[in-house]
Amino acid sequence: MGRRRTNNRDSRRYTDWLNAAYDDLRAARALSKDDTLNNATAFHCQQCVEKALKGFILSRTGNGVDGHNLTWLCKRATSLDKRFSQWLDESAKLNKYYIETRYPTDIPTEIEDSYIPKVVSMTEDVFDYIVDRLGVRDQLDQWEAY
Repeated sequence: MGRRRTNNRDSRRYTDWLNAAYDDLRAARALSKDDTLNNATAFHCQQCVEKALKGFILSRTGNGVDGHNLTWLCKRATSLDKRFSQWLDESAKLNKYYIETRYPTDIPTEIEDSYIPKVVSMTEDVFDYIVDRLGVRDQLDQWEAY
């Protein structure tokens, strides 16, 4: 079963998605400086990758996609550009930070301090690849916060 666009309010401009992803990346970088905010850092990393992948897919297909599963989004991006396959394993790891980091649970999600730089680095790698591939790097700092 394929995923179809069902939320007509989502932007149809891929640059809006990359702009929002860039905000999440900058938030993750700022939050990563405080080791008491590992969950918030990981959440913003997940959000950055999700929005960047959606922006890439939208730019290539003209169609928006719904869903939050980074592995599915990364597979979709891989069908458009084989180099995305390098992030399939990492996307699966980041998936768990979508829900688990946002809501309190009986067994809290604990992210080791040593893992945060890896999560941020992977997020930067995916984001950098997408903005370079789409040729929008020089526009990033001109965009208003989303």
